[in-house]
Amino acid sequence: MGIISWIILIVVVVVILWVIAAFNGLVTLKNRAKEALSDIDVQTKRRYDLIPNLVETVKGYAAHEKELFEKVTQARATAISAQGLSNKAEAENALSGTLKSLFAVAENYPDLKASTNFLSLQNELTDTEDKIQAARRFYNTNVRDLNIKIESFPANLIANSFGFKEMEMFQTASEAEKQPVAVKF
Repeated sequence: MGIISWIILIVVVVVILWVIAAFNGLVTLKNRAKEALSDIDVQTKRRYDLIPNLVETVKGYAAHEKELFEKVTQARATAISAQGLSNKAEAENALSGTLKSLFAVAENYPDLKASTNFLSLQNELTDTEDKIQAARRFYNTNVRDLNIKIESFPANLIANSFGFKEMEMFQTASEAEKQPVAVKF
């Protein structure tokens, strides 16, 4: 009778330790994903802070491009106020599109392209865009790991018991961008 009690006690202790380890693993993955999302927010804020300076610099050389400046400003405001991951990704896409238009306009002004202030802002924005992409990849990696753990047996038993939910991946491509390009001759 004593040996059976010890075996049952050992099995119970092993199961409890496994539950604790699985729970802590899920908590760790969830917090890493939250941290990665925060990294995206930090980098996008840096981008939002650079945009007004960039617009003002371009305005000095291309004052008649008022409509474009308004689009960039509106896209920035929309991106700042976007709520939810999918809305934020959509707003970020729109902002990137308007910034591309702004840089395309800048190509028409040789004096602007030679301006050290503009070049510095352009380099900072490019660096920030690279950091945003890295932060998004880091976030998606962490979300992937969390979602795999939540879906995998037997960890899914713990995840469901303690209310862990899958997180949404950060996707920047719109449905139109995902479609294959039609080539016509």
